Amino acid sequence: MDDTRSFRSPEELKLALGEQQYIASDEIATIMYLSQQLGKPLLTEGPAGVGKTELAKAIAGATGREVNPPAML
Repeated sequence: MDDTRSFRSPEELKLALGEQQYIASDEIATIMYLSQQLGKPLLTEGPAGVGKTELAKAIAGATGREVNPPAML
């Protein structure tokens, strides 16, 4: 049985991210929602410090999953 939370709209997902102390733009909430609905992974990229890891932590917390960080060398 899958205990992962799913969302009915981008707005609902945006509120759930807010509960994780993450302020998501409408664009981020929509992209994350569509990724969930399509069952496809989402690649986030950008320079250091823009919030990629914080987004991963927030979506994991909002959906009831854990973040598995990459191995540190």
